[in-house]
Amino acid sequence: MPGAYAITYMEFGGLSMTVADLAKNESLKLLTEGLDLSTEITKPFCCDLLSIAMGKAPAGACWCTVTVNTNTLAVATLTDVACIIFAEGSAVDQALIDKAIEEEIPLFKTELSEFDAALLAN
Repeated sequence: MPGAYAITYMEFGGLSMTVADLAKNESLKLLTEGLDLSTEITKPFCCDLLSIAMGKAPAGACWCTVTVNTNTLAVATLTDVACIIFAEGSAVDQALIDKAIEEEIPLFKTELSEFDAALLAN
């Protein structure tokens, strides 16, 4: 169904979830302590190609990816995602965490696959 990716779970009567709710999941490690986590998550979004994420990541999404670099943060800011989950045990260095705190982008890390991480934000 063309355009289906733009439909949020809330439109189907799903339960509301915030980044703070997501942070309670034991499969995730919150990397950016001290940020406001009250943002509502509109839907999960999985993508590793930044050019596609730039055009298709919905505002408020929980973005699941293995692409760990400062350009990921730039795309997150541009698209106004609620948070990022770095999946598959991706290594995240302190400089990236510090930049995410500066940009107020909550970051998580998990050993789960992107798909399984996205299911946590459903």
